[in-house]
Amino acid sequence: MKMARGCRFSLYVTVVVSAIAFIYFSTVFVFIDRWFGLASSPGMLNAAVFTALAILCVSNYRLAIYTDPGRVPASFLPDIEDPDNTIHEIKRKGGDLRYCQKCSLYKPPRAHHCRVCNRCVLRMDHHCVWMNNCVGHANYKVFFVFVVYAVIASLYSLVLLVGSLATESDEDEQQSGDSYRTVYIISGLLLVPLSLALTFFLGWHIYLILQNKTTIEYHEGVRAMWLAEKGGYLYSHPYDLGAYENIISVLGPNVLCWLFPTTGHIGSGLRYRSAFDKIAKATASSQ
Repeated sequence: MKMARGCRFSLYVTVVVSAIAFIYFSTVFVFIDRWFGLASSPGMLNAAVFTALAILCVSNYRLAIYTDPGRVPASFLPDIEDPDNTIHEIKRKGGDLRYCQKCSLYKPPRAHHCRVCNRCVLRMDHHCVWMNNCVGHANYKVFFVFVVYAVIASLYSLVLLVGSLATESDEDEQQSGDSYRTVYIISGLLLVPLSLALTFFLGWHIYLILQNKTTIEYHEGVRAMWLAEKGGYLYSHPYDLGAYENIISVLGPNVLCWLFPTTGHIGSGLRYRSAFDKIAKATASSQ
């Protein structure tokens, strides 16, 4: 069940919304209009497709902002005697079960305390200042889907920008004046670095999904791998179930819903399947 959260004013969110609005209006009313003409069939088709992408971006961005990433219930207690729960995360020092002194709560597996939100977040990936929210268990898929649509929209807008410039004649350029030139310059300065950054960011999260890791777990895994190699052991990420199962654990079992913000498959966020579960199941079935 998704929980809604309040959202205070954020300068970063205002910047993102302003950038989306500027890119949308410059793409539709400058790039598409000057390349095809908005009254033409290609112009109307491109405007309709880009508008749909913009709506998908804004709706998923809004959902990612207002969806609570996941709270640790006040009643949560780890059950170390539960035979179905084969993995418990412990502190590096002392080996005790992970406990948050600030929240006065035990931490479920993959949960971490966010200093900005001042609480523990289930399956915390990172705190995103551009959303004024943590990315965690309940809103990770929504966040990922938003990034997918943002990459497609940015690259699409960039293609339309380049195409409208390439087809512009000298006469059109003289008639356009400084206003259009300013729009092209600002759009180029926005779209080129934005497209590169978002494409890299999307690739990074695709890698994390394939490994069933969060950003925090990736950095912890680097250290764990180094310590394991130092001790002559082989480190393996405990939540890596194989590429396909890793994907469906995040995006859901229905491929048709992967690019929609559905979250009915994510569960409570207090327990996650691990590689040890697969080993135990294989052992039980072989006996």
